[in-house]
Amino acid sequence: MKIVSYEHESGIRGGVLIEDTVYDLELLLQGSGQAVHGATTSVREFLELYGDRLEAVSAEVSALAGHDPEAHVGARADVRLTTPVPDPSKVLCIGLNYKDHVAETGRALPEYPDVFAKFASTMVGPDDDIGGARVSENLDFEGELAVVIGRRASEVSEEEALGYVAAVAPLNDVTARDLQYRGTQWLAGKAVDGSTPWGPALVTLDEVGDPQNLDLATRVNGIEVQRSNTSYQIFPIARIVSYLSGFLTLEPGDVIATGTPQGIGAKRNPPVWLEPGDTVEIDIENVGLLRNTVGKPQP
Repeated sequence: MKIVSYEHESGIRGGVLIEDTVYDLELLLQGSGQAVHGATTSVREFLELYGDRLEAVSAEVSALAGHDPEAHVGARADVRLTTPVPDPSKVLCIGLNYKDHVAETGRALPEYPDVFAKFASTMVGPDDDIGGARVSENLDFEGELAVVIGRRASEVSEEEALGYVAAVAPLNDVTARDLQYRGTQWLAGKAVDGSTPWGPALVTLDEVGDPQNLDLATRVNGIEVQRSNTSYQIFPIARIVSYLSGFLTLEPGDVIATGTPQGIGAKRNPPVWLEPGDTVEIDIENVGLLRNTVGKPQP
């Protein structure tokens, strides 16, 4: 199942993307009989209610979609999608998690995951522009696979950790390198408004296959700048979820960006920085294509 959030005159609502059509999630739940567990317009609340039974819900909802005219929202091209989970309680990121990326930085392989956080307010959807051009002259791209938690996780083992993951999505951890390198902390470079585009949809694991064997590519203006496979991750998704849950509680809707491979603009010679009007694509096998344009500086 591909889960989205979309703009509606009543506010942001959860939806389901089937082929090129968006359907309303709450209305599908009501029509399928699953609403006995609760109906909601929020993707985060949906994960709280159904995160432990996503595969069954996915089958029922998908079967109903083409037969419930009330749930039909419109063609994807005519519907404005927002960030898939508009209100995650946590946005966690893993740095230096691809062997090739560690090599291009000249650092040693980390012993433990390098964890940092971003703010939910930096997140934008597939139909939004990338921010930051007004405050940074060194905007960089970082194509990543994001995982979204579906069940409350505290001190879970690596063997059971994937059972707590609801879905995955493409994410671009856009970084203002000039702000990042001003001090020893990364926060300024990672906290720019509009610097975390992701989506367009959350793709449940039953549709993805093995999340540790997915090709990932980043393109800027159609030119490939990053290519790797999640099999090159130093810390696989299950280990990341287990590790994080060992010292903090992961909640449904929490987002974890699992790191970027080699090819970032800062490590190219000469460096390659994003400019207003540039189009950036994050393309992940079986997951989807995220495409955003770098916005023009606003006065």
